[in-house]
Amino acid sequence: MTNPSSHSARTAGRGGNSALRAALYMCVAVSLFPILNASVKYLGRSYPMPEIFWARFAGHVVFCLVALFPRYGRSLIRTARPGVQAWRSILLFGASAFYFVGLRTVALPTASAIAFIGPIIVTALSVPMLGERVGPRRWAAVTIGFGGALIIIQPGSDVVQWGAIFVMLDALCYAFYQILSRKIGTVDPAAVSITLAGIGGFAISSAILPFSKIVLPSSLFDGLVFILLGLWGLLGHFFVIKAFQWGAASFVAPMGYGELVGSTLLGYFLFADFPDLWTWIGAATIVASGLYIAYREHKLQRLRRV
Repeated sequence: MTNPSSHSARTAGRGGNSALRAALYMCVAVSLFPILNASVKYLGRSYPMPEIFWARFAGHVVFCLVALFPRYGRSLIRTARPGVQAWRSILLFGASAFYFVGLRTVALPTASAIAFIGPIIVTALSVPMLGERVGPRRWAAVTIGFGGALIIIQPGSDVVQWGAIFVMLDALCYAFYQILSRKIGTVDPAAVSITLAGIGGFAISSAILPFSKIVLPSSLFDGLVFILLGLWGLLGHFFVIKAFQWGAASFVAPMGYGELVGSTLLGYFLFADFPDLWTWIGAATIVASGLYIAYREHKLQRLRRV
């Protein structure tokens, strides 16, 4: 449970306390991330990763400035917590880099499943870092969801490789990113947070790009995919920030389990990664645990209002 002063700060224009709204924002986000990841996996077959990183964050910044600068002006890059925002940028770039590199050798649905150790980390960190209260039922549901991911990974099989390790590092970085998103959500508007995260990633990728080979898009379609990388990433992370402004981290993070559904479908149709029976069982377990957590939090919120 968040403290009253934190709740008041959020309701003063930086979010609020609505499990339903947080869940809706997160559902939009997890529908966009599989598109981003599938695009990266597609481009990664023919283009250097530093170039893909740069395109992802360059597009992010351009779309931010076009869509948001006319409304916010210079306040779009002003933050009350520059240190927190800097760390968010570094963590987001690190998470993206680890995940994108991992996708080169790991199937899309498998990578999504491995990344779901993130909610376990978020739930654990939300207690000491955010002062949230996590009851035994939500701990159990998140753990069951993690068990569903393990069903898909099948530890001991040939999936445990460098690609899988990179995806695990992505989960660690992204968990800390989500915690800081919740923390900064009580201070800065979502537009400021998403813009600064993109600018930080663009600065890091621009510093790396000169050391990499540059390969121009070989077709109009590839060029379009490069351009849209930034848009998918921007919108996905914007809605993640909005979700954390309206819901507790321990509630919002497990909703990311829904990403597995989109990743499985795109992995099958685009890359012929056909999920086996264990993948379906694991996916069902993960989605069921996420839905239970949403239901449980909504019920607790109703009881607090009585």
